[in-house]
Amino acid sequence: MSALAMEPLAELAPVALADLVEEAALLARVDRKYVVPVAALDELLAAVPRGTRVLEIEGRRRFGYSSTYLDTPDLRSFHSSGRSQRTRWKVRTRDYLDTGGRWLEVKTRGARGATLKQRVPIVGDGLTDDAAGLVDAAVGDGTARALRPVLTTTYGRTTLLLPGAAARVTIDTELTWISPAGGSLRPPGLAVVETKTGSTPSAVDRLLWQRGFRPVRLSKYGAGLAALDPTLPRRKWHDVLARHLHLPTTSDHRSTR
Repeated sequence: MSALAMEPLAELAPVALADLVEEAALLARVDRKYVVPVAALDELLAAVPRGTRVLEIEGRRRFGYSSTYLDTPDLRSFHSSGRSQRTRWKVRTRDYLDTGGRWLEVKTRGARGATLKQRVPIVGDGLTDDAAGLVDAAVGDGTARALRPVLTTTYGRTTLLLPGAAARVTIDTELTWISPAGGSLRPPGLAVVETKTGSTPSAVDRLLWQRGFRPVRLSKYGAGLAALDPTLPRRKWHDVLARHLHLPTTSDHRSTR
């Protein structure tokens, strides 16, 4: 995170990972994402509710993440998500770069639009039997063996636990999209703020609304893949790519195809 944001963060009490998981695991949740200039984070963090705590592990309050998204050769996950199909899903491996550990995660849609995340630990690049079984059970039998890596994202994350509401807020900076073919892209000067709550918006959602920020349709996978591959449609991410991330459209048909 920017140096400017360190002072407000230093004022927040720490919360240990075990306590964060116990109070707000939120594997079934409503996610709201916002694109916020990094320069606006200081003021936002200074205004969070009294009693907000920040995840701290071994003195760290910002952690490196690397996620590799897996999809079928015909990009079923990408297209179903871009069309907002009820059966849309995402599969990724996630590496915690500072604290260690690797997980296979599957995201699907639950009741009333909630996001349901299931995960199992993995070692190495291949899917374990448990991981493949999780994918097939959540997405469809035979899906796991068709998956291949199509996009990697890296970023630094700070996590807040809000008081009394079992709500979390993540702040991701230095987001970088990397293609297996070697291309990469980093939107400059922007943070992705995500609130993870039950059905009721959090205090941080209201702070963002008061400052003119509204939830956007932003999938790190969908938007990143569309940004890196000009042959793909931008679908529902067209607005956030053009208006918020300032990525020019090279062919207008990509937004509707």
